[in-house]
Formats: sequence, structure tokens, C-alpha cells
Amino acid sequence: MNMDEDIAYSTIAALGGAIRSGAITAVELARFFLARLEKYGSRYNCVVTITRDLALEQAERADRELKAGKDRGPLHGIPYGAKDLLSTRVIPTTWGCAPYKDRVIDHDATVIRKLRDAGAVLTAKLAMIELAGGMGYRQANACLTGPCRNPWKPSQWSGGSSSGSGAAVAAGLVPFAIGTETWGSITTPSSYCGVSGLRPTYGRVSRSGAMALSWTLDKIGPMARSAHDCGLILNAIAGEDPDDASTSNRPYAYPPADRLDRPFKFAVLKNGVSNANGDVKANFNAAIEILKTLGSIEEVDPPSLPFAQAASTILSAESASVYEEMLESGIVAQLTAPEDRIGGYADHATLATDYLRAQRIRAKLCRELDRFFEPFDAVLTVPTGDTAPTAEGTFGGRGHARSLGGPGNVCGTPAIVIPTGLSKDGLPTAIEFDGRAYSENRLLAVAIAFQTATAWHSARPRLDD
Repeated sequence: MNMDEDIAYSTIAALGGAIRSGAITAVELARFFLARLEKYGSRYNCVVTITRDLALEQAERADRELKAGKDRGPLHGIPYGAKDLLSTRVIPTTWGCAPYKDRVIDHDATVIRKLRDAGAVLTAKLAMIELAGGMGYRQANACLTGPCRNPWKPSQWSGGSSSGSGAAVAAGLVPFAIGTETWGSITTPSSYCGVSGLRPTYGRVSRSGAMALSWTLDKIGPMARSAHDCGLILNAIAGEDPDDASTSNRPYAYPPADRLDRPFKFAVLKNGVSNANGDVKANFNAAIEILKTLGSIEEVDPPSLPFAQAASTILSAESASVYEEMLESGIVAQLTAPEDRIGGYADHATLATDYLRAQRIRAKLCRELDRFFEPFDAVLTVPTGDTAPTAEGTFGGRGHARSLGGPGNVCGTPAIVIPTGLSKDGLPTAIEFDGRAYSENRLLAVAIAFQTATAWHSARPRLDD
């Protein structure tokens, strides 16, 4: 394998095959991606800390183990980046904000530990919106490292709050990254940056050692070159964890032992993209035509229930509790975005009665959403109604689309986002597949079938030297 752009955009399976064939060593691979991180990371404001010493140490161990016949699986020797709200021993964990720029939390998050146990090589802590957007940011500059720029068009944003994860994967700085989502923070940057991103079922992946934004909404998931890569990564990080009581004891395995039979059964939201950006709409409709060759498609309306209102109430109340100490101490005055210095105070006005009411109706919301999803292998939407906005100034009015973001996040159901092409001005568009709780493998099967029939996930931005 030549050390060129092809490596930067190779899948996990291709890179793993190259290591095992002797075409490249894990150390050479780590040095290659470290060089790209050093060259391009600051250009896109997507890197907080390059973990060179740790990466080379882990890569050397991978080479030794593979040479001795110890193979930890498909991630063995594969570099990756982690959103900088996952704690890492010795290495700073900033939560994307200035007050914590030098802080070291002296333990590894469970996800970091599981990836180490799988043989993956941590090459960077990646940029994020400060405090994962918990203070109500309204601009891309709400970030310790500056506005995270989109590799497809650096004047545009890469999306929040897993902005660095999306940009780093899109630019070929890491083969995969870990992001988190409370409400759109995996799906949005995956859409804007043209990468594959998987939001797992709530409780599928341990959040021990991860910054909390909302204890009953937060989820951790992979962002990668392809849906298949996302499945391989989820297989490594999923599972029950005694350090996180919210984790499920329901087992997960990928690839699954039993394959999903075709034809698939899809649903699409009525008038789902009627108010979306023209290119988003056109590319979504083109994707629907491809999906029609894979199964049947039925137009549906989701349950008319207060999903978004419940989600926003829960998020406001829980984030107010999470950041209470920062607000009381005045540390928030050191945040980057002016609105973030005051935004958290409003959340303290959320009434306990409203929070409890939202939690009481949540079970009904989940039952109704599950009934809605049950007949289908996937419900088809767009993650965003527009392409990436500008990285400068505050966010303005944009195209809109009917979304399952509120329902999916308040009910903790999985979704996967994959690319559907480019707009006329060269920005990625995407489609989102949503499904029942614990149906990740069903959604992955659909996404893989789509990516087998298309090549948009293989498209590369041109990085000007």
C-alpha cells in the first residue's frame, strides 16, 4: 500500500488487511495519520490535542502482538480520534472550553478503555462545541479551538457538537472518530461533513468517564468512512458497564449471526423534505429511488405527540443541574461564545413540575414511537434541512425538514446517517435511517445495502495544500 491519499480514505477493513498482510505496520500507519493531523488539524480547527507519544506506544504494541499471533480484532492497529469530552489519563480533557484547557482527569473513559482493549490507536482528542452546546450556543465559534471548518468548503461549519469528529474523518485525518449525541450531535456533523455516523440506542454504550450534558439523553457513537465501519466500532464499544448504571445488559454483536432478509420495508415521512434546501431535497429523492430497488416504501405520519417539547424540558433541567457549579462559581464567564456566558442561567428557571411531567409522559412517548417504527426496517428522513451553514457569525434562517431528532433522542432510539451526494456548491447532503430500540444491525444492513449500490461514502474533499 502506498503512503498516499488512498490510505487517508481507506476503510477499517482495508487498513486492517494492509497491516496483516505486511504491506504496512501499525507504527507506519500511526505516523501517517499523525502527520496529517499535524498538517491539517489547525486548518480546520478540528484538533485539540495530538496524542503522538501514546499513539506510537499503542501502535508499537499492536505490531508486537500481531507479530506474536495475538489479534484483537478488526480495530487492532487502527488509528482514531476521540471527542474531547471523553476522559483520558495524562492527556488533557477540555470539554471544548477555555476554563478546562489544561485539565487532566486521571482515568480513562470506558469507551477509551474498550478501544484500547480492541487494539485501536488513539491519535488525537478532537474539537467540540464548548460543553457540548449545553449553554445554548448560536455560532460556530463557540469552541476552544475556534470555529470548526468543513473540509469540503472551509468557509462553512462542520456541525455541532461533535464538530471535530466530523471534520477529522471527512478530511482523512483519522479513519474513525467517536462522537456523542444528546440531540443531533452525531447526525448533524455526519450530514454536513459527508461521513457515516451511528447514534446507538440509549444505554448501548457506556458513558462512564464522559462529560454529561443530560444524563437521560446522552449517547456515544462512531463516525467513520462507511456504515460497515460503524458496525465494527460499535461492536468494540457496546456493552454493559458496572460503572454506568444506565447501560443495557442486552448483548450486541456485529456482524450479526443472522442476516436481514430482503426486500426491506421502508417508510418515508409525508412532506418530509418539502421545505428543505433544494439540493438536500433533490438528493434525498434520488436516494429514495435507489432504496425502491431494495424494498417497498410507504408514506407515513409520525405520532402527533410532544416529543420535542419533552426532550427540550428534560435537557434544560438536567443540564442546569450538570452545570450548576460552573454557574455558581462564575466560571461560565470564561467561555468563548458571549451567549454561552449567560445561557445556562435560563435553564435554572425550568420548573421541577415541568421536568417531572416530561419524564412521566416519556414512557407513553416511547411506546407510541415503538409502535410507529415496528412495521418497518427503517424510517427515512434527512438529518438536516440544509447543507452546512457558514462558520462565521451567528446561524441564520435555513431550510427545514420534518425530523425524527426529537422523538429519537427523547426515546433513545438508534439512527444512522450516510451521504447522498453533494449540493451544487460542493457541500455534502445525507439521508437518515431511524428504527426501533436495539435495531442497530437492521439499520446497518439497510445502510450497507445503500452504500453497496452507491459510492457517495467514498467521495473525498479536496484539501488544498
